[in-house]
Amino acid sequence: MDLRLNEDQEMFKKVAADFVQAEAPTTMLTQQFLKKETFLPDLYTKIAGLGWLGMLVPEQYGGAGLSYLDCGVVFEELGRAPVPGPVFSSGVLAAQIVRDGGSDAQKQELLPAICGGEAIVIPAIGDHGAHWGPETVATTCSQSGDTLTLQGTKRHVYDAEGATAFLCAARGGDGGVSVVLVDRNAPGVTVTPHNGYMVSVSEVSFDGVEVPAASVIGETGAGWDLLDRAAEKAIPLLCAYKVGACQEIYEFTVEYTNERRAFGQLIGRFQRVQDHCVELSIHMDRARMATYETLWELDEGLPAEAGIHESKAAASEGYHQACSYSHMVHAGPGTDYLHPLMVHSVLAHTLYQYLGTPDYHKRRMVDALYPSA
Repeated sequence: MDLRLNEDQEMFKKVAADFVQAEAPTTMLTQQFLKKETFLPDLYTKIAGLGWLGMLVPEQYGGAGLSYLDCGVVFEELGRAPVPGPVFSSGVLAAQIVRDGGSDAQKQELLPAICGGEAIVIPAIGDHGAHWGPETVATTCSQSGDTLTLQGTKRHVYDAEGATAFLCAARGGDGGVSVVLVDRNAPGVTVTPHNGYMVSVSEVSFDGVEVPAASVIGETGAGWDLLDRAAEKAIPLLCAYKVGACQEIYEFTVEYTNERRAFGQLIGRFQRVQDHCVELSIHMDRARMATYETLWELDEGLPAEAGIHESKAAASEGYHQACSYSHMVHAGPGTDYLHPLMVHSVLAHTLYQYLGTPDYHKRRMVDALYPSA
């Protein structure tokens, strides 16, 4: 395994780093996160113009057709800011769902619009909190003629505020899960942002929402397999985003230890502070190695299922622990909501359970490594 970046990947990394510095500086993002305004249309349009939406989507559907490692280096730089908005949820996850399950007509209609930023399609999957699995889908889908009627509430939908449409997971009369495309402005659709120690999360209600039967993505009743398969392909890029966040936290934490003085000397001279920085770096490196090995496996066509689940567990725990150890170093100043550490802390808490908790993915990793009869 050779994880050195090639010339193109170095270019992608530099372009992304320059973009973050110019268009998403910390001084701006701390204000936006404080106000819970994380969908920034102008910034999203610029990201679309750079071709970073649908990077995994084939060129015939308006994407860039890049490799996983190509995309990973970009998402790592986006995570350093951290750049908010539905770059992952629409540009990667929703695009993968449509690519894997959509008909040719649906792909031709939706994928170019997603890649161009005109359509922001957000998966609305679980009804029972921020969990992952078919048992979390309780929204019902009944059919009368050529019309489907949706009834239910999705409690935690990430990036819902910027959505133009939703991919709603709903359970039919036979108990199977289907994925249904629903327009954001359809009668009966309500989006209510959540408050509290989270960001970019909303409750989305579907109250008697009627859509054409042709709105189903993939086979009726086979939607969970589609969602799970698409999520596995998308998760490594979310992990790369978290790795970038960990790297940024590590760098500004170490910088702080070389500036802050206590008891007449730099705090970086205290062994306990050094211990916190070492722990932070261990969690960051664990997440990075698991993530980039998985990206490499996917590019090489090697079995990657166990690696996908390992990287999700390591990146979610790593981001959370990086914030915790950084808080131990920063103490009071790190709790100011205008400090970048608080931006990362709130986002790490929000993303911890997104697409499955670390415990869930550890179980899936073991199942992949040691399948039972």
